[in-house]
Amino acid sequence: MSAASFLTDFHHVATFGATDNNGVERQAATAEDKLSRDWFAEFAARHGWEVRVDGIGNMFALIDFVPGAPYVMLGSHLDSQPLGGRFDGAYGVLAALHAAAEIAERVAAEGKVPVHNLAVVNWFNEEGGRFAPSIMGSSVFAGLMDETEMLQVADLGGVTVAQALEAIGYLGSDQRPDVAGYAEIHIEQGRILEREGLTLGAVDYSWHTQKLDIEVLGEQSHTGATAMADRHDALVAASKVVLLVHDVTRKFAAEALVSSVGRLTLEPNSPIVVARRVHLVADLRSASPQVVAEARGSLMADIAQIARDHDIRINVNDFDIREIQYYPQDGLELTEKVAANLGLGVRRIRTMAGHDSVAMNRIVPTVMMFIPSVDGVSHCEREFTTDADMVSGVAALTGVAWKMIHGALAETSSQPDSTKAFAS
Repeated sequence: MSAASFLTDFHHVATFGATDNNGVERQAATAEDKLSRDWFAEFAARHGWEVRVDGIGNMFALIDFVPGAPYVMLGSHLDSQPLGGRFDGAYGVLAALHAAAEIAERVAAEGKVPVHNLAVVNWFNEEGGRFAPSIMGSSVFAGLMDETEMLQVADLGGVTVAQALEAIGYLGSDQRPDVAGYAEIHIEQGRILEREGLTLGAVDYSWHTQKLDIEVLGEQSHTGATAMADRHDALVAASKVVLLVHDVTRKFAAEALVSSVGRLTLEPNSPIVVARRVHLVADLRSASPQVVAEARGSLMADIAQIARDHDIRINVNDFDIREIQYYPQDGLELTEKVAANLGLGVRRIRTMAGHDSVAMNRIVPTVMMFIPSVDGVSHCEREFTTDADMVSGVAALTGVAWKMIHGALAETSSQPDSTKAFAS
């Protein structure tokens, strides 16, 4: 497969849900997502690969070299954030498809039978923009989330995952493939590689992540007729919570903690009614679980005080907690060797964002690689990575996958200990 054919396919897939500002709107299990899924299936069929769709909507393209052998899996996700970028997730899937096609051609040409088969995956709902939590499909696959429970998760309009997948024809029932290893390539979504002039990042660990589901309960009343002293305004209290979540980072060293509120809904959402209920989600991330725990404790105390000050109730529940994951040392060394052979600059790098590889790393030896993001921007239409860096990344993924199907990172490979302290 040529660089030109990869770029043609990548930029074609970017037309599915394309926005006016060069981004994509392709949320999970929408009509736009169906377009990208149909294209994935067509690409696989054109190459003679078996396609399976499992019970949570994950798509697998299977390439069999050794009957009965497990698969080395490559991939990422095709769904996007609302008004998201063209590269996040989609690049990893397109890179995986083209890497797999090149490997299949090489196996056929050389006649050397690998140890493992090869598969490409498009994970369902990695983004979590329409259906929370994120990283859903790979987490169900890895046994970290319950499939039945996830199928009943509803979007803001009340449509469940099961209903949405059935509507676009991707609520499957196929058997999931046995997996021997996993590799994923992704845009960095930060600016370290760009700043250092490097092409490839070998991801060595993920940050600790914890979300808080916060429900602020006040009392609905008339905005014009209710005296200010008699109001129990859920939105005013929720606004203070949002600021608390933002400001809690100041209690720690610079860049030790990142925090945000990315979703907020209110009821009844009428211009002449004081809000009775506000629901929001806070996101806390750090390289240190202790920092996250301290930030959570600080927020819980301050939120309780806001509830007392406004004479309202605020319910806070923990969810979507992800411990630090360390990627196998053998995988880091493999990435570095492949990069050296290709003449690509490489460094070890952490991921602050969550990825499907974080879930897969819990069950099989996993490699995660980054390529540069211009200005470090992601989850917006301005997200950008150069064609040259994308092509280099495909070459790196191909090299890593080739080694993996021939036995590199076997199950006996040194696996990370997700509970140990990270030594910088």
